[in-house]
Amino acid sequence: MKKIKIEIKSIYGNVLFSWESENNSQRETLLEAIKASANLSSANLSSANLSYANLSSANLRYANLRYADLSYANLRYANLSYADLSYANLSYANLSYANLSNADLSYANLRYANLRYADLSYANLRYANLSNADLSKVIHNEGTGFLLSQCPTEGAFIGWKKASNHIVKLRVTENAKRSSATTLKCRCSEAEVLDIQNIDGSKAEITQIESNQDASFIYKIGEIVSVTDFDEERFNECSKGIHFFIARESAVQYS
Repeated sequence: MKKIKIEIKSIYGNVLFSWESENNSQRETLLEAIKASANLSSANLSSANLSYANLSSANLRYANLRYADLSYANLRYANLSYADLSYANLSYANLSYANLSNADLSYANLRYANLRYADLSYANLRYANLSNADLSKVIHNEGTGFLLSQCPTEGAFIGWKKASNHIVKLRVTENAKRSSATTLKCRCSEAEVLDIQNIDGSKAEITQIESNQDASFIYKIGEIVSVTDFDEERFNECSKGIHFFIARESAVQYS
């Protein structure tokens, strides 16, 4: 049977590793590169199928792993700093102790991923799905995009939401439960309705308005609205709760 030679190239076009074998594949070539401790920094692995692969301690710094399937992969201690992991499937992956600093994880699927002790400093987590991910002991800082809460974690504050092409001004109460996932959208369990405005900021000629999602849920000026079944799982962004934004302009632009 004829052998197949496959090269792993960098995002700049130069060859980082090559492997030749019968029934060869990009996956097999990558695993051989890992066994050989090859330096795969800046490797172009976009859309690669690497599910269940053992990539422990791999050097994938600056690698292009956009849209790659890394579900259930072992990436323990892997160096993925500055890697492009946007839209990658990392569900159930073992990323414990991995270096993900400055990595682009926007829109990545990290459901049930093990991120214990992972370094997420300056990583971009915008729209990443972190539902049920293990984030205990994770390393992060103020530059970690959208891992930190987008709303105050205590005390009362003002929030804004769009309803029927109007803007509702809310006062999230001091005792309200509140959360945000990995976007600017927040949720709370209770809020006082302060005002209903037109999109341009002028006062609307109505005193109450119904929710876009539930016609029976009414926002009435001067009254407190609440949900009894607020979902406390932070990363279930679209789950039960009163949805709002901190900035009025974000509510205006929301569609």
